[in-house]
Amino acid sequence: MKRKISFKVRILLIFSLIIAAFTSGIILFEQQQLKKERTASLERMLENNTDMIHRYLQHNHMPVVENKYLVNEVVRYMSPELRVTIINWEGQVLYDNRTNANAMENHLQRPEVQKSIGFGKGSHIRHSNTNNHSYLYFAKNYQNDYFIRVALPYNVDLQSFIQNGNSFIYYILLFFFVCVLMMLSFANRFSQSMKELRVFSLSVKNGLPIPDSFQFADDEVGEVSADIVENYNLLQKNRRELAAEREKLLQHFQLSEEGIAIFTQERRQIYANAHFLQYLNIIVDKPTLESEYLFDDSHFAEIVRFLDAYPNTDKTFSTRIEQSGRQFQVRVIVFDDRSFEIYISDITKMEKTRLLKQEMTNNIAHELRTPVTSIRGYLETIRSLYHNESDARIEGFLERAYFQTIRLSELIQDISMLTKIEEAADRFELEPVNIRELLFELVEDLANDLNENQDTLEIDVDENVMIHGNRTLLYSVFRNLCENAISYAGKQIDIVVRCYNQNDKTYFFEFYDSGEGVDEKHLVRIFERFYRVNEGRTRINGGSGLGLSIVKNAVLFHKGSITAKNRPEGGLCFLMTFPKLK
Repeated sequence: MKRKISFKVRILLIFSLIIAAFTSGIILFEQQQLKKERTASLERMLENNTDMIHRYLQHNHMPVVENKYLVNEVVRYMSPELRVTIINWEGQVLYDNRTNANAMENHLQRPEVQKSIGFGKGSHIRHSNTNNHSYLYFAKNYQNDYFIRVALPYNVDLQSFIQNGNSFIYYILLFFFVCVLMMLSFANRFSQSMKELRVFSLSVKNGLPIPDSFQFADDEVGEVSADIVENYNLLQKNRRELAAEREKLLQHFQLSEEGIAIFTQERRQIYANAHFLQYLNIIVDKPTLESEYLFDDSHFAEIVRFLDAYPNTDKTFSTRIEQSGRQFQVRVIVFDDRSFEIYISDITKMEKTRLLKQEMTNNIAHELRTPVTSIRGYLETIRSLYHNESDARIEGFLERAYFQTIRLSELIQDISMLTKIEEAADRFELEPVNIRELLFELVEDLANDLNENQDTLEIDVDENVMIHGNRTLLYSVFRNLCENAISYAGKQIDIVVRCYNQNDKTYFFEFYDSGEGVDEKHLVRIFERFYRVNEGRTRINGGSGLGLSIVKNAVLFHKGSITAKNRPEGGLCFLMTFPKLK
């Protein structure tokens, strides 16, 4: 197995190489600068030599070819390595102190000569074929008469740089070793934090507890490492708490009388309690131990269609399934991650009780309708006969009997309305209903009652608020609410109906009055049939006790919702939602 290089060594190697490269770069740069400076210094010296030769020739007023001896005399006092060449404007070599001038080729195209033609002087470094040495050549043009070219062997190397810049080299090497020591110190501190993090990582990997005495270096990396450990400990604590809550939830699911199952987006079971499998086996055609089987059973076809249509539908869906003489309520809730939960409730007993109560109420209403109608007719006839008689007591009794008969007729009518909503909802015709127009019609119908109580009814609904529903039921919703407010909220109150919000799918309505309100203990029961907030007052004011029950059932018929609450300013408030017209 190949041994890994430690983190500390890797840091030292990498940064040492970087520092070494940086130091080498500085040395090379300094060498190039020194070469440049020495070259410039040599060029200045060579230019002085050419000027000295030129002045000597000008002083003697003789051509170069006739003064070779004199040139030799002046060159003798210069550097022994100096090479001197005099070239005429045609490029012919007139004089050279190192070789025979007559044997030399034309020098007009030499780089240093060409530069002197353009700039008056020029230099060039190259290898000489004549004597096989590298020279720094310098040529100068004198009055376009002749060129004086001088040259010295060119040998500016690193050795000369080291000899002339020892102090700089020592400084650079010192800088290198100081940087390495600093990097070693940094690597020690940094690798210590990394080593501690590694120990922490191995402890987590092996499932070992993290000791409280675990300490990190006092630096930024140590602080980050300490934060990681703290967050890990917090995460572990949250995991333990979450596991405890999960256990509680599972126990709740197991003890629940409802069948509960949770599935992934791919419809794979995550969890299912015993009741779920029990109810599932009652519903499906053949016994199964796999809860996923429900997606292939025809009884759950509506559930499958709802899941297939999501997210173009609501997050919840509910339906009823009847099988083997039992009724089940099935509800689906879809979560944000597209996983979902299915509840199956056995509502057989509850549904039988409900149907029994409903059947009894319907039978009573049906049996009472004919005799009540007959009694009402008889009373109307007797009232018309005794209207002009002097016996006031008989007339009073007749009025009271007639009034109670009317109340009984209204009660029977309300029961019939509830029965129709619950049992024959398909008989209600649906159409687009303009709520603003409907409410203004209601204001006209209740004008006398409002004036008698000195109440005001304010409508705050836009003209374009349309609901697809039954006009009669929607009218009964707002009429029952208004009549309740007029009858029980007090006198000189304000009644307000407003559409206070809307989104892409729903209208949000608020109905409230500024009256007395209702005791909080009654709010959860006011939609129950025959429930009376104040028995005595209700008897005096009349009413069947079914008004708010009709309101709730009518709202539910339109797939809306309704809740009641007291207003902080006083009075009772109803919050309702209705789906928008599609």
